[in-house]
Amino acid sequence: MKVLMLNGSPRTNGNTALALQEMEKVFAAEGIEVETVRVGHLDVRGCIACGTCAKRGKCVFDDVVNELAPKFEACDGLVVASPVYYASANATLIAVLDRLFYSTPFDKTMKVGASVVAARRGGLSATFDELNKYFTISSMPVASGQYWNSVHGRAAGEAAEDAEGLQGMRTLARNMAFLMKSIALGKEKYGLPEQEPPIRTNFVR
Repeated sequence: MKVLMLNGSPRTNGNTALALQEMEKVFAAEGIEVETVRVGHLDVRGCIACGTCAKRGKCVFDDVVNELAPKFEACDGLVVASPVYYASANATLIAVLDRLFYSTPFDKTMKVGASVVAARRGGLSATFDELNKYFTISSMPVASGQYWNSVHGRAAGEAAEDAEGLQGMRTLARNMAFLMKSIALGKEKYGLPEQEPPIRTNFVR
Protein backbone atom coordinates (compact mmCIF):
# COMPACT_ATOMS: atom_id res chain seq x y z
CA MET A 1 0.00 0.00 0.00
CA LYS A 2 1.10 3.55 -0.68
CA VAL A 3 0.54 6.90 0.98
CA LEU A 4 1.35 10.21 -0.70
CA MET A 5 1.98 13.08 1.70
CA LEU A 6 2.04 16.71 0.54
CA ASN A 7 3.84 19.16 2.79
CA GLY A 8 2.52 22.65 2.16
CA SER A 9 5.13 24.37 4.29
CA PRO A 10 7.89 26.46 2.66
CA ARG A 11 10.21 25.36 5.47
CA THR A 12 12.30 22.24 4.97
CA ASN A 13 12.31 21.12 8.60
CA GLY A 14 9.46 23.05 10.13
CA ASN A 15 6.71 21.89 12.46
CA THR A 16 4.56 20.65 9.58
CA ALA A 17 7.39 18.34 8.52
CA LEU A 18 7.82 17.18 12.11
CA ALA A 19 4.15 16.18 12.27
CA LEU A 20 4.42 14.22 9.02
CA GLN A 21 7.57 12.49 10.18
CA GLU A 22 5.66 11.20 13.21
CA MET A 23 3.13 9.67 10.84
CA GLU A 24 5.85 8.21 8.61
CA LYS A 25 7.17 6.13 11.53
CA VAL A 26 3.77 4.51 12.00
CA PHE A 27 3.27 3.87 8.30
CA ALA A 28 6.69 2.21 8.12
CA ALA A 29 5.78 -0.05 11.05
CA GLU A 30 2.52 -0.93 9.25
CA GLY A 31 4.40 -1.88 6.08
CA ILE A 32 2.99 1.04 4.11
CA GLU A 33 5.15 2.82 1.55
CA VAL A 34 5.31 6.60 1.95
CA GLU A 35 6.38 9.37 -0.39
CA THR A 36 6.48 12.90 0.97
CA VAL A 37 6.61 15.83 -1.46
CA ARG A 38 7.17 19.38 -0.22
CA VAL A 39 5.27 21.90 -2.34
CA GLY A 40 5.01 24.98 -0.13
CA HIS A 41 8.24 26.52 -1.44
CA LEU A 42 7.38 26.15 -5.13
CA ASP A 43 6.15 28.78 -7.59
CA VAL A 44 2.71 27.39 -8.43
CA ARG A 45 -0.06 29.46 -9.96
CA GLY A 46 -3.72 28.89 -9.32
CA CYS A 47 -6.36 27.42 -11.60
CA ILE A 48 -7.59 29.73 -14.36
CA ALA A 49 -10.72 27.66 -15.19
CA CYS A 50 -9.63 27.26 -18.82
CA GLY A 51 -11.07 23.74 -19.14
CA THR A 52 -8.03 22.44 -21.02
CA CYS A 53 -7.63 19.56 -18.57
CA ALA A 54 -10.98 18.13 -19.72
CA LYS A 55 -9.52 17.70 -23.20
CA ARG A 56 -5.93 16.77 -22.38
CA GLY A 57 -6.43 14.84 -19.17
CA LYS A 58 -3.85 17.01 -17.40
CA CYS A 59 -3.38 20.62 -16.38
CA VAL A 60 -2.37 23.16 -19.00
CA PHE A 61 0.42 24.37 -16.68
CA ASP A 62 3.07 21.66 -16.77
CA ASP A 63 4.55 21.88 -13.30
CA VAL A 64 4.50 19.91 -10.04
CA VAL A 65 0.74 19.34 -10.36
CA ASN A 66 1.19 17.12 -13.42
CA GLU A 67 4.12 15.42 -11.69
CA LEU A 68 1.92 14.61 -8.70
CA ALA A 69 -1.02 13.31 -10.75
CA PRO A 70 0.33 9.76 -11.38
CA LYS A 71 1.52 9.54 -7.77
CA PHE A 72 -1.96 10.49 -6.60
CA GLU A 73 -3.56 7.94 -8.89
CA ALA A 74 -1.27 5.17 -7.63
CA CYS A 75 -1.66 5.86 -3.92
CA ASP A 76 -4.16 4.36 -1.51
CA GLY A 77 -4.12 7.37 0.78
CA LEU A 78 -3.33 11.07 0.60
CA VAL A 79 -2.19 13.28 3.48
CA VAL A 80 -2.17 17.03 2.95
CA ALA A 81 -0.42 19.17 5.55
CA SER A 82 -0.10 22.90 5.98
CA PRO A 83 1.00 25.63 8.35
CA VAL A 84 -1.73 28.10 9.21
CA TYR A 85 -1.72 31.54 7.56
CA TYR A 86 -4.57 33.87 8.61
CA ALA A 87 -6.72 30.90 9.68
CA SER A 88 -6.26 29.18 6.32
CA ALA A 89 -3.81 26.97 4.49
CA ASN A 90 -0.66 27.97 2.63
CA ALA A 91 -1.77 29.54 -0.68
CA THR A 92 0.66 27.48 -2.73
CA LEU A 93 -0.74 24.25 -1.33
CA ILE A 94 -4.27 25.39 -2.15
CA ALA A 95 -3.23 26.19 -5.72
CA VAL A 96 -1.72 22.70 -6.01
CA LEU A 97 -4.79 20.99 -4.59
CA ASP A 98 -7.28 22.98 -6.67
CA ARG A 99 -5.52 22.06 -9.88
CA LEU A 100 -4.58 18.51 -8.85
CA PHE A 101 -8.10 17.47 -7.90
CA TYR A 102 -9.78 19.27 -10.79
CA SER A 103 -7.42 18.26 -13.60
CA THR A 104 -7.11 14.54 -12.79
CA PRO A 105 -9.78 12.43 -14.52
CA PHE A 106 -9.22 9.20 -12.57
CA ASP A 107 -11.71 7.92 -9.99
CA LYS A 108 -10.69 8.87 -6.45
CA THR A 109 -13.44 6.84 -4.78
CA MET A 110 -12.28 5.17 -1.56
CA LYS A 111 -8.80 6.62 -1.54
CA VAL A 112 -8.33 7.65 2.09
CA GLY A 113 -7.65 11.30 2.84
CA ALA A 114 -6.27 13.03 5.92
CA SER A 115 -5.33 16.62 6.66
CA VAL A 116 -2.74 17.89 9.13
CA VAL A 117 -2.21 21.47 10.28
CA ALA A 118 0.42 23.30 12.33
CA ALA A 119 0.21 26.70 13.99
CA ARG A 120 1.53 28.75 16.86
CA ARG A 121 -1.91 29.13 18.39
CA GLY A 122 -5.14 29.73 16.42
CA GLY A 123 -6.73 29.02 13.06
CA LEU A 124 -6.10 25.29 13.20
CA SER A 125 -9.67 24.01 12.99
CA ALA A 126 -10.57 26.41 10.16
CA THR A 127 -7.59 25.22 8.12
CA PHE A 128 -8.35 21.59 8.97
CA ASP A 129 -11.90 22.02 7.65
CA GLU A 130 -10.65 23.78 4.52
CA LEU A 131 -8.35 20.91 3.58
CA ASN A 132 -10.88 18.17 4.28
CA LYS A 133 -13.23 19.57 1.65
CA TYR A 134 -11.01 18.24 -1.14
CA PHE A 135 -11.67 14.71 0.09
CA THR A 136 -15.39 14.97 0.68
CA ILE A 137 -16.05 16.28 -2.83
CA SER A 138 -14.18 13.29 -4.29
CA SER A 139 -15.82 10.28 -2.57
CA MET A 140 -12.70 9.88 -0.43
CA PRO A 141 -13.22 8.65 3.17
CA VAL A 142 -11.60 10.98 5.67
CA ALA A 143 -9.34 9.42 8.30
CA SER A 144 -9.72 10.86 11.78
CA GLY A 145 -7.59 10.82 14.89
CA GLN A 146 -8.21 11.42 18.57
CA TYR A 147 -8.55 15.20 18.10
CA TRP A 148 -8.44 17.63 15.18
CA ASN A 149 -5.21 16.69 13.43
CA SER A 150 -2.93 19.50 14.57
CA VAL A 151 0.33 20.36 16.26
CA HIS A 152 1.35 23.58 17.97
CA GLY A 153 4.67 25.37 17.59
CA ARG A 154 6.06 28.64 16.31
CA ALA A 155 9.81 28.21 15.81
CA ALA A 156 11.01 25.21 13.84
CA GLY A 157 11.05 22.13 16.05
CA GLU A 158 8.80 23.50 18.80
CA ALA A 159 6.07 21.01 17.88
CA ALA A 160 8.33 18.31 19.31
CA GLU A 161 7.21 19.61 22.71
CA ASP A 162 3.54 19.12 21.85
CA ALA A 163 3.17 15.60 23.22
CA GLU A 164 -0.58 15.51 22.65
CA GLY A 165 -0.26 16.75 19.09
CA LEU A 166 2.38 14.16 18.21
CA GLN A 167 0.29 11.41 19.78
CA GLY A 168 -2.55 12.61 17.57
CA MET A 169 -0.35 12.18 14.51
CA ARG A 170 0.46 8.60 15.50
CA THR A 171 -3.20 7.83 16.16
CA LEU A 172 -4.17 9.36 12.82
CA ALA A 173 -1.60 7.27 10.97
CA ARG A 174 -2.74 4.05 12.67
CA ASN A 175 -6.38 4.80 11.91
CA MET A 176 -5.54 5.68 8.33
CA ALA A 177 -3.56 2.46 7.89
CA PHE A 178 -6.45 0.42 9.29
CA LEU A 179 -8.94 2.18 7.04
CA MET A 180 -6.85 1.68 3.89
CA LYS A 181 -6.34 -2.01 4.66
CA SER A 182 -10.03 -2.49 5.45
CA ILE A 183 -11.07 -0.80 2.22
CA ALA A 184 -8.64 -2.99 0.26
CA LEU A 185 -10.27 -6.09 1.73
CA GLY A 186 -13.74 -4.71 1.07
CA LYS A 187 -12.89 -3.95 -2.56
CA GLU A 188 -11.74 -7.55 -3.04
CA LYS A 189 -15.02 -8.91 -1.71
CA TYR A 190 -17.58 -6.29 -2.70
CA GLY A 191 -15.93 -3.99 -5.24
CA LEU A 192 -16.44 -0.23 -5.21
CA PRO A 193 -19.82 1.38 -4.49
CA GLU A 194 -22.15 1.74 -7.46
CA GLN A 195 -21.86 5.13 -9.10
CA GLU A 196 -24.67 6.97 -10.83
CA PRO A 197 -24.04 9.19 -13.85
CA PRO A 198 -23.33 12.69 -12.51
CA ILE A 199 -26.21 15.15 -12.39
CA ARG A 200 -25.21 18.81 -12.70
CA THR A 201 -27.69 21.45 -11.64
CA ASN A 202 -27.54 25.15 -10.92
CA PHE A 203 -30.06 27.71 -9.80
CA VAL A 204 -30.18 29.96 -12.85
CA ARG A 205 -32.98 28.88 -15.18
